[in-house]
Amino acid sequence: MTDAAAALEPGRQIETLDELTEEQAEAVLALIEDAARTDGTTAVSEQGRLQLRGGPREGIRHFLLTESGRLSGYGQLEDTDPVEAPAAELVVHPALRGRGHGRALGTALLAASGKRIRVWAHGGKSAARHLAQVLGLTLFRELRQLRRPLGPDADPLPEPVLPAGVTVRTFVPGSDDAAWLAANAAAFAHHPEQGALTQRDLDDRMAQPWFDPEGFFLAERDGELVGFHWTKVHRAEQLGEVYVVGVRPGAQGGGLGKALTAIGLRHLAAGGVPTAMLYVDADNAAALAVYERMGFTTHEVDLMYRTES
Repeated sequence: MTDAAAALEPGRQIETLDELTEEQAEAVLALIEDAARTDGTTAVSEQGRLQLRGGPREGIRHFLLTESGRLSGYGQLEDTDPVEAPAAELVVHPALRGRGHGRALGTALLAASGKRIRVWAHGGKSAARHLAQVLGLTLFRELRQLRRPLGPDADPLPEPVLPAGVTVRTFVPGSDDAAWLAANAAAFAHHPEQGALTQRDLDDRMAQPWFDPEGFFLAERDGELVGFHWTKVHRAEQLGEVYVVGVRPGAQGGGLGKALTAIGLRHLAAGGVPTAMLYVDADNAAALAVYERMGFTTHEVDLMYRTES
């Protein structure tokens, strides 16, 4: 459907869709990539990009902003969390900024959410911070991207020391799916995005060119999956990522997370990746301290804004 109320200027329309055609998805991805080249960071997260394809997904809506028939901006609203407000991301083509498109998209997303929304500003750019203020949103979450060199001149990586009785092996697609999803849900029960991953989300990621089960480490004790470290390599940027490290609540506090992180970093370094990166919430003081002791420093910051609850 077309939201005529959002067409604040002649020729501008915002179409709200439950799914995109392949052609629409390709156009949106091209817009996101154009913006990333200008901004130095991607305005739509990996999860948001994966949700562009594959048909309709529960709780996902797409907002296509066109001006005189040209795709000029994109927004996505994800209303899947039973407690938290819907989460949104948006991007405007860099050549078409300064025309009110960001505000129009933000207003449409805000209206569609029932004026209860969380919005990511990846990279914390000044224009995004200004738009959040215009929309009446307040800052409530800061996600830091940390980086660490892995090359031959970098500080040596710590030796992994596993707790007693714990062994580590690599992930077997199709065989370990259910056990990993259960462990992930338990480890991230407090996390609105990571803890809610489903089989479809896992399948989406395993279908990506970057997926490598040899970089997906599982820790077991007495046959139970108690922790994991999934690594990812961004070939174009020559970055290795600590994609996700998780430890079941009953196995936390014994150094397993640190050991798994070291195992993954050593794997990335052995593969010739010169730099490692990871994301961590700024208010997670314990995790920040661990990563800083391992040689990570802050590279950039993502900010999330929301309506007042």
